[in-house]
Amino acid sequence: MPHTDLIFLGFGNVGQALARLLLRKRTTLEERCGITWRVVAIATGSHGAALDPAGIDLERALALAEAGHDMGALAARAVPQDRLELIRASGAHVLFENTPVNYESGQPAIDHIRTALQAGMHAITANKGPVVHAYQELSELARAQGRCFFFESAVMDGAPVFALWREALPAAELRAFRGVLNSTTNLILTLMEQGRSFDEAVAHAQSIGIAETDPSGDIQGWDAAIKVAALVTVLMGVPLKPNQVERRGIENLTLQDIEAARAAGRRWKLVCEAERTSPGVRARVHPQQVEPSDPLYQVMGTSSAVTFHSDVLGALSLVEDDPGPHTTAYGLLADFINALRQA
Repeated sequence: MPHTDLIFLGFGNVGQALARLLLRKRTTLEERCGITWRVVAIATGSHGAALDPAGIDLERALALAEAGHDMGALAARAVPQDRLELIRASGAHVLFENTPVNYESGQPAIDHIRTALQAGMHAITANKGPVVHAYQELSELARAQGRCFFFESAVMDGAPVFALWREALPAAELRAFRGVLNSTTNLILTLMEQGRSFDEAVAHAQSIGIAETDPSGDIQGWDAAIKVAALVTVLMGVPLKPNQVERRGIENLTLQDIEAARAAGRRWKLVCEAERTSPGVRARVHPQQVEPSDPLYQVMGTSSAVTFHSDVLGALSLVEDDPGPHTTAYGLLADFINALRQA
């Protein structure tokens, strides 16, 4: 297998976790998979970019990122300011696109991925935006170019949700799914059950890096809704946008609500679900009290889970305990390996 050049767009927690994983797995990738690699370009949101066709020192890049220093110190040549020009100038074989998600349009990630595919690169992302807003277009472009557009980490981090249906369940039809797909809200509800107020739970989630400075995308159900839209779009074959998902977040749940449910032997969960109906697909995100017999009852903290119902199998469940950037990074790595295998 030929040597593979990589470009990173986005070098935050997930990008850095992927860099560490690539370094740790370098020998394994070469010996087991025949894959050798180097990073030729890195672009960050606020700390510049670097381009070096001979290969960037990834350990130094990590040190600069951790110190909050500019990536420009690693550049061996002038770096195009326009990200699309940087993608083309990199000459890379694989793009890792990990810029922040845009719930409303999926941009600029869609343009990044489109440009990479047009340049003959595999495009791999943890970004949900391009999946729900341009899945058909980008998938068709990838096929036409003989490349892969993979996004395993877009839902449930490193758990093989999309690969399961793509590789292991041929000809199966997904009829419904139900799960807990947002780690932040699940942690908040767990902490409230332990007696913390809503604000205290949010602050704790922020302090450990699970919640953003502005946690509204999680709390109001937008992150869960875009994940539901991604699953419906890809696995059910029905294009669905986040604003078409019936959505209600957890912002109005009080400590009294949590305590009342607990006294009755139940728990609150932000439940994500979709099912095929005669008019199409009904999808929704909403807080729900679950009984001890419910598979979601034991999904606590930052863990997530989903149960699929198909036309050929009974209930099939995936559970991921305490995910984080390291598990998201593994999903990206798995996509990288699978893309090279299929090329």
